[in-house]
Amino acid sequence: MSDTIVEKKLPARRDVPVGDTWDLSSLFSSDKEWESALAAWEQRIPGFAAFAGTLGSAPERLAECLAYDSAVDREGDRVGTYAHLRASEDQAAPEAQRMMGRFQHVATLAGEKASFIRPEIMAIPPATLAAWMNLPVLAGYRLLLERLVRTRPHVLSEREEKLLAMQGTFAGTAGKVFRQLTDADMKFGGVTTGQGERVELSNATFVTLLHDTVRDVRRTAFHQFYEQYEAHSNTLAATLSGSVERDVYAAKVWNHPSAVEAALFGDNVPIAVYDQLIKAVRDNLPAVHRYYDLRKRIMGLDEIHFYDCYVPLVPELEQKHTWDAGVQLVVESLAPLGREYCQRLERGLSGRWCDRYPNAGKQSGAFSSGTYDSDPYILMNFQAEAIEHVFTLAHEAGHSMHTRFSAEAQPYEYSGYTIFVAEVASTFNEQLLARLLLSRVKSPKERAAILVREIDSIRATIVRQTMFAEFERRSHALAEAGEPLTLERIRGIYRELLAAYFGPNFVVDKQLELECLRIPHFYNAFYVYKYATGLSAAITLAKKVAEGGPRELDAYLNFLKGGCSKWPLDLLRDAGVNLEKPEPVATALAQFGLLVDELGTLL
Repeated sequence: MSDTIVEKKLPARRDVPVGDTWDLSSLFSSDKEWESALAAWEQRIPGFAAFAGTLGSAPERLAECLAYDSAVDREGDRVGTYAHLRASEDQAAPEAQRMMGRFQHVATLAGEKASFIRPEIMAIPPATLAAWMNLPVLAGYRLLLERLVRTRPHVLSEREEKLLAMQGTFAGTAGKVFRQLTDADMKFGGVTTGQGERVELSNATFVTLLHDTVRDVRRTAFHQFYEQYEAHSNTLAATLSGSVERDVYAAKVWNHPSAVEAALFGDNVPIAVYDQLIKAVRDNLPAVHRYYDLRKRIMGLDEIHFYDCYVPLVPELEQKHTWDAGVQLVVESLAPLGREYCQRLERGLSGRWCDRYPNAGKQSGAFSSGTYDSDPYILMNFQAEAIEHVFTLAHEAGHSMHTRFSAEAQPYEYSGYTIFVAEVASTFNEQLLARLLLSRVKSPKERAAILVREIDSIRATIVRQTMFAEFERRSHALAEAGEPLTLERIRGIYRELLAAYFGPNFVVDKQLELECLRIPHFYNAFYVYKYATGLSAAITLAKKVAEGGPRELDAYLNFLKGGCSKWPLDLLRDAGVNLEKPEPVATALAQFGLLVDELGTLL
């Protein structure tokens, strides 16, 4: 056996084959064209001044202003999305980062100049505004106005709103510092895999290395990775604390009882939905602990650590998937959604919707990002060795098709669906992919491999995200009570949650307390619970569509076309699932328990 170690480094962005990158021409053909569009967009912003002080004069004037605001927003969406996508390609590339900064500057100016709109609309006598909303000239904006009126208790004076809008450039500084530090500045070194390949350790490759079947590789990757987070822990604690304090400040300024209620207000989601999610998961933690005990037994371990939770329990059945093979598998699995859905998706994924593979400086993870007028782009860091990346592709494809269906069915103002429903469309696709794989198993071990993936999906998406949601709830509550979020306090909160969620027989390494400092979603607070509710809804809906007929399919496709034309809970209720009831979450967690029990009989 050769002792030669192969050094594997991420390529520079300039060395990535063009066919493996996204084609952003549906936004702009070049950076030069983007420059012209940015300048033209900036020149439109002073046009808001002509409307200031006139919105209460006539319904026609109000409609004209709303149309102008929508047009400016639509163009800004294109400009901002292009800059964001270019910046995500290489977070160390100065020109792309400068583009993003310039967009944010102009976007802040736009927000400042348009900040009079909400206060002026609120100043229109309620009876007058109610009468206007019934007129044809405002028909296209009726829902928008109804939702705006709902915010009346949370709208400030024109001057106050303007001052707050002027904070836009630096309000996201904590998140920006976090991204730059973790994706560009922090260097984690390399790790030699069990196959003798030297891999650059990064946020993008960390979880892939945790799939390695050699425990020393996983342990090394874990400790080496968190050494960097320990070295920067005070800085990262300060950025997270700053983000939490910003959330608390914003909630107080806009007259919300708490940061969590401020976050839920926009989706019109009762806080009971959040609370019953945490309670349901807490009630079912014994099944989660049973799974960790089972995993420890199957792996033949004396003790189980975090770095033992991702390695396949049936590694000999783990298969590599090239990009093309992954695309075909995803498309085949989505056959229940109909020919049109599948053909459009296949063209996009085989074409250049996607930026496929990791490169030096590229943003970690995966996302879908498109506009009303563009392709629905997908950023991936695809690794052929991990079946999870095929599921990630199915997940992001769900977002992208949701974007296109909503854009084509709704006017611009109502095309932007909320994250709450977005996480249904994405995890729905994962459910169909798992169904296809289970239908093709040829042995008990093959079935066990897919069951493990399904168990880990629920564990990661419902249980783990609910732990994150509970961390957000507790950290914000402390800040609201005037308690400083020091590094020690943050670690202490997270340690308590780790102990509860992983159970008494799980070894929680001290470094794992730092995990809360590496979660990017915490900079968009009270987001992660939507992953948990989303998968809970998706489990119910995927079963309905896969086992139902045209009625169930039409209901689901209409949901994808709904945009934000209804409140999220209403869109889901029409699709066939009611998240105001505890049953969807309880059903998903009951399924988790059954899967664990079956796995125990197979392995």
